[in-house]
Amino acid sequence: MSDKAPAWVVPVMRAGYAARGAVYAVVGVLALMAAIQGGSAQGTTNALADLRGQPWGVAALWAIAVGLWAYMVWRLIDAAMDLEDYGGGAKGRFARAALVVTGLVHGAIGVSVAATAMGDQSGQGGGTQSATAQLMSMPYGPLLVGLVGLATIGAGIYYACKGIAEKYKANIRVTPTTQKLDPVMRFGFIAEGVVVGIVGVMICYAAMTTDASEAGGLGAALHEIRSAPFGRILPGVIALGLIGFAVENVVEAIYRIVPRRAGSDVMSLARHAKLEAEGKIRQATS
Repeated sequence: MSDKAPAWVVPVMRAGYAARGAVYAVVGVLALMAAIQGGSAQGTTNALADLRGQPWGVAALWAIAVGLWAYMVWRLIDAAMDLEDYGGGAKGRFARAALVVTGLVHGAIGVSVAATAMGDQSGQGGGTQSATAQLMSMPYGPLLVGLVGLATIGAGIYYACKGIAEKYKANIRVTPTTQKLDPVMRFGFIAEGVVVGIVGVMICYAAMTTDASEAGGLGAALHEIRSAPFGRILPGVIALGLIGFAVENVVEAIYRIVPRRAGSDVMSLARHAKLEAEGKIRQATS
């Protein structure tokens, strides 16, 4: 294996993050409008189906679908070539396995987006419920659904912790733009963690009741948030957080560092913050 990653992995990675940012931007903006106007927030499938009705909607959906497939390719290559230097230990293997899972999930979302672009509306509003029902019908189905729910809760905790601990800074280049948008990115990760965690709880509840209709995706999670105290305020805050997560993905599309491509001397947000705390930032940048 070469020490330096091939150049083509970078544009693939950037296309993937840009597409994921577009998905969350659409969902977040529609969720914010629902919070302001008092309507029901939509999940990913329905939100993107609304996009299809715009004059440029079909082309945008295809661009998003191709981008999500690029994100899948990036994640699979990242895992196979260890482009972010996770290492070969148990922690590194777990991190790389997670990359494979998230890549395949986004690839499946890309297939759904492509189907929406072609006018297939059969899966609208029930993607998570449909997948849960199929899994529930298998041998040990409720157990499998429960494990998926726990894994989803774990993913939500991971996103929230990544935002709180600011671990996302490790691979983002320092620029005036990334420094200004840092609070937005942090808020976005925490909001994404909350929503994903709620989705996981709903899947676990479906497993316990053996009722796939109790499961739900992003739209159902936003509905649950809306039914909580504080009326429209909390859904509005979460919607802004999803928009923040979209911003974070766009920032990664533009400024993300691939360690085995860029080398170790590139100044990341995390390295800049550490050197600044140690009073060594002038020495490092001189």
